[in-house]
Amino acid sequence: MGFPEEGESSTQSSVPRRSRKDRDKTKEPRDKANEPAAPRAQTWSPYAEGKRSRGPLWFAIGGVAVLGLLGAGLWVMWNADGPQSAETEASRPSSAPLPTTPPGKYGYAENRSTDPEPLTVKELFPRKKLAFEGRSYQMTVTGKAKKCADVVIGDKLQKALKKAKCTQVVRASFRDKAGKVIGTVGVANLSTATNAGKVAAIGDQKNYVKPLAGKDSVTKLVGTGSGGTKVWTHGHYAVMAWVQTKDGTKPDKKGTKRLFEAIDDFTKASVFKALDSRTLTGYPA
Repeated sequence: MGFPEEGESSTQSSVPRRSRKDRDKTKEPRDKANEPAAPRAQTWSPYAEGKRSRGPLWFAIGGVAVLGLLGAGLWVMWNADGPQSAETEASRPSSAPLPTTPPGKYGYAENRSTDPEPLTVKELFPRKKLAFEGRSYQMTVTGKAKKCADVVIGDKLQKALKKAKCTQVVRASFRDKAGKVIGTVGVANLSTATNAGKVAAIGDQKNYVKPLAGKDSVTKLVGTGSGGTKVWTHGHYAVMAWVQTKDGTKPDKKGTKRLFEAIDDFTKASVFKALDSRTLTGYPA
């Protein structure tokens, strides 16, 4: 297809030639009139009348129902938790104040009313072999009596124990490692610390705990010959002792010191440990 000849172009009728822009303007209304109308976007309003989809309405109703059930559930839980919490608080133990130790140097052991448990041999003398500051001792025999007057020597001491309402005396005999020192310790259970002090004031060379002879070859001699006596107090307890040499001879100054050192060692390693526990708690350890 070529370009038109020049002569040919001149013999044709002179019709003004329209530009492409003008043709497009003329054609556009015709094309739009012939084209089908584009579908309109549909919208929905819950307030519009007529037939419409009910899906959103059911969702709304369902949401309201769920919220109602949730609210009811929370109400039930709230009312159920209330009494339970109150019950829990009521069942929770209250923080009661800690008991205070009774006044006095020996606390609970100041009186038998605050230290009611009877003494036992196992409590006062738990081990047969014991040591104190490197010095060794052996317990050989024990005894317990409810008739306090039967296990002491001296009328004054017997009467003092009765007046102090003595309920028991627990005794044990011991020897040192070398077998040169032997003795007996007795603990009297009295009503008060005041009465224990009165009993201690009676103790002397004529009023003392009765020696308890053992079955071994050494402590079977306890109570024979000459010996020394001593009485301590610990709260409502009176701790009485008899101590001597194995042969029963009266010791010199140095020998006397050794005898009382041995009795101190033995009681500190046994009796006073047990009584210290009663001071703090009112009961055996």
